[in-house]
Amino acid sequence: MSRLFWLGAGVAAGVALSRKVNRTARKATPAGVADQLGDAVRELAEAVGSFGADVRAGMTERERELHEDVAERTGIVTGGREQRTITLPDNGNRQVTRMAGTLEETGSQGRRARRAGR
Repeated sequence: MSRLFWLGAGVAAGVALSRKVNRTARKATPAGVADQLGDAVRELAEAVGSFGADVRAGMTERERELHEDVAERTGIVTGGREQRTITLPDNGNRQVTRMAGTLEETGSQGRRARRAGR
């Protein structure tokens, strides 16, 4: 009975070792190297995206703090992310939308957004 046990243990160890060797050999092939490189690039892209999201969140928080500080010190409420639409006096068909420091014009033809100054 003990010989049967050792035979089974040897077969299991051989199968495990064989699989490990095959996996290692596959990593050394061009396809395996490409897979590893693709995984590394994907990981890097996720890290950069996460860093960018953290930076944007920090910028938004700091901007909010600065707006609150200006409002507290001067009593002037500075611009947030609200959107205002005004009609320019020189052309009743053209509207300008002011949002977060940018100007966009909307004309009567096709209602396509264009940058101011074009």
